[in-house]
Formats: sequence, structure tokens, C-alpha cells
Amino acid sequence: MISAGILISLVWTFTFSDPNSGSSHTLVPLENNHSSEVIFESLAKKHQNIPNLEALNYALEGWEKLEHHLDKPLLTVIDFSLPSTEKRLWVIDVEKREILLNTVVAHGRNTGELMAKNFSNTPESFQSSLGFYKTAETYQGKHGYSLRLDGLEKGFNDQARARAIVIHGAEYAREEFAKSTGRLGRSLGCPALPPELSAKVIDLIKEGSLLFIFGKDQIYLSQSTLVQP
Repeated sequence: MISAGILISLVWTFTFSDPNSGSSHTLVPLENNHSSEVIFESLAKKHQNIPNLEALNYALEGWEKLEHHLDKPLLTVIDFSLPSTEKRLWVIDVEKREILLNTVVAHGRNTGELMAKNFSNTPESFQSSLGFYKTAETYQGKHGYSLRLDGLEKGFNDQARARAIVIHGAEYAREEFAKSTGRLGRSLGCPALPPELSAKVIDLIKEGSLLFIFGKDQIYLSQSTLVQP
């Protein structure tokens, strides 16, 4: 039986090899001084709202394993342990240790009300899926300009493309909506963004950056090979 680690390695090999050159896209690897604590402290000196150390630590564990297969030095962190009224999405330039954008983001309808509690990889569950994704191509859909995501973790989010889990803008994901209702509206599982910011986020992270969705889910945190040291 193929182990989870080998399976993920195979997925990366087939997904990220350039058919024209016969090689894979690579980025400069993180140095020792790029530990989560160092990056956390660096971000804290420059920005008021930053990811908590736990979420960032898990995100960077995956980054270190996957960075050789990425096309951009950007890491998007979504922290679903926070309420939907908080700005819980960060686009981070890991090499420059800069937060490029920070905004609210909606979770799935059946994932919870104010708090995200339930996660699923199952079609028609209308729940959010945890784990690591690689950003893919853009398209114009029913929600306008949108970004496809490829889930990288079998059993946790590898149905993302089949489920049409994408980044898109939505009126219910605006802060004004949350102020009137006490929470953001909810999607069918997509990480939906305020429409005035969605195109900016999409253009920043499209075509080959890493996205990590964190949640307080012990099954994921104990079984994912990408968040373990």
C-alpha cells in the first residue's frame, strides 16, 4: 500500500513538472532563520494584525515541504479557528516577511455560524475543507472573476476541484454584512471574499502559490503529513 507521504510526493511530481522543459518550478528554499518564530516576530514588528503562531507554524511546516513545487513565494493563510467577523486571511510574502493583504473570509454554510466547526471533503456537504492547496487558473463564473484551487491532501481537500471550491467575491462576505448580522454570510464551501478585494487577492496569488486553511480539527492536525515537523 502506498503511504500518504509517498502519495503526496507522487501527486506533486505529476502536478508540477513542466511538460515543456522536463523540470519542476522551484523557489529558493527557506534558510534556518526562516523559522515560524522568526517570521512571526518579523511580521509583528511591521503589522498590527498577524496570524497566530500556531496557525503560522503549521502553514510553514507545509511550506518547507512544498516550496520547491511552487511558482511564487507567497503563502496565504486562512485561520478558521477565528470568528468570521475577524480578518482571518493573510497573504504573506515569505521571502520578504511582509503581509501583502489581510481581509475577512467566509466559510461554508454547514461548517458553522460565527465559528467554523465542521469540515468535509465530501461533495454537496457545503462545508469548508482544511489543508494545503495550490492556486491554479482564473475564470469568469457565476460569481464573476474566480480562482480555481487544487487540494493537495488526499482525504482532506483533494475533491476541491470536483466540488468547485474556488476563491470568489460575494456580497455576504463584506464586513458591512457582518456588522448587521453578527457574522459573515456563508458559502457552499468556498473561501469567499469581499467583492471589492477579491480580484486583488486573486491576482496576487493565482497560478502557483500555496494556500493553507487552518482549523481546530484534531483529525486533520494528527493525520496530515504536511503539518507534522
